[in-house]
Amino acid sequence: MLNNEEAPDRVFHAVADPTRRAIVERLTRGPASVSELARPLPMSLPAVVQHLRVLEDAGLVRSEKAGRVRTCRLEPAGLRTAEEWLRRQRTAWEGLLDRLGDLLAETSETTEDPEQNPEQNNEGAPS
Repeated sequence: MLNNEEAPDRVFHAVADPTRRAIVERLTRGPASVSELARPLPMSLPAVVQHLRVLEDAGLVRSEKAGRVRTCRLEPAGLRTAEEWLRRQRTAWEGLLDRLGDLLAETSETTEDPEQNPEQNNEGAPS
């Protein structure tokens, strides 16, 4: 089992590769055998198996073997790991941007108030 810090790293590493993203996208339509997953890809079956291993290690895909056929399915909990990490980042950034917006609004109010900024009150005064 991955700890909370390793899980997002493995998920993002796994989906960083376009082939693995294509496999994940295909599995969103339902389970598929390894040969079905390999058919549209321009690589050997062993290469596809290596990609599947990375996806399984990241917790994104689960596979079962029945006889000679290995069937893969998407593991939604793995995607939730990435979703949760992104949610935390979005929340943190939104908080920072809200504070920046408040600071800019305060600065704008200060520069627009002539009593706060006497230099702006000297319009038309001789230099």
